[in-house]
Amino acid sequence: MKEFTQRKYYRPYVSPFDPCPPIRVKSYETPPELYLGYQPYNLPQYQPQQALYAGTLWPALFSPYNGRYWGREES
Repeated sequence: MKEFTQRKYYRPYVSPFDPCPPIRVKSYETPPELYLGYQPYNLPQYQPQQALYAGTLWPALFSPYNGRYWGREES
């Protein structure tokens, strides 16, 4: 079973008549709120200073922005 990740991949249609080199695998990130549903009671919380740095009070809702992903392709 694959490890959970917020980064998703898809393979777009590549036209044989496209003059540009094709991008065979594209990726995008999904926010953690999609997988949480209603906020459960007693979620762990960051300390105030760490919450300001992370931009959220709850670690379950933290999603760092890493910019463009240059890692390996998933199949």
